[in-house]
Amino acid sequence: MHIAVAGNIGAGKTTLTKLLAKHFKWEPHFEDVVDNPYLDDFYHQMERWSFNLQIYFLNSRFRQVLQIRESGKNIIQDRTIYEDAHIFAPNLHAMGLMSNRDYTNYTSLFELMESLVGAPDLLIYLRSSIPNLVSQIHKRGRDYENSISIEYLSRLNERYEAWIQTYDKGKLVIIDVDNIDFVNNPEDLGNIINRIDAELNGLF
Repeated sequence: MHIAVAGNIGAGKTTLTKLLAKHFKWEPHFEDVVDNPYLDDFYHQMERWSFNLQIYFLNSRFRQVLQIRESGKNIIQDRTIYEDAHIFAPNLHAMGLMSNRDYTNYTSLFELMESLVGAPDLLIYLRSSIPNLVSQIHKRGRDYENSISIEYLSRLNERYEAWIQTYDKGKLVIIDVDNIDFVNNPEDLGNIINRIDAELNGLF
């Protein structure tokens, strides 16, 4: 079984992935942030490094999805291959930070990859307001994220919402993370677990 957690920067994907993996005894697969050779350069010079970064993520996530399918295990994945293609890459293109030529090349590659992999059995989308995202980003204090603008986060949020409205590839659970604390409040985490249980096992 393949579960995936989607959401904007700072929504709490990695944290929730860890908590759910522990509870359900799923194997977690995380986004390759630490070893990503482009991330720091990208945040300092987006136009120069946007295509390189997106291709790196696409390659990394495609590899991940293939490994998930081949493993035969129950796996929960932090961020999906769709988010790069439907949110991050088109946003960079719309902002003039990725050329038409690069974007066309990227999209063509994604469509080829998408035809070879299946969608997750369940997608968990973490919905968050901009103030909440900003607060979480500041709290974790990653140096390369200090230069992320409110406008950039807002644009991403709009694209996330548009994408999730039309998502029809499989089961979907939407969690509004603004007014809950699934890290420190066991009841909030319990509610999320119950919703996932119900979706996966069809209890309701």
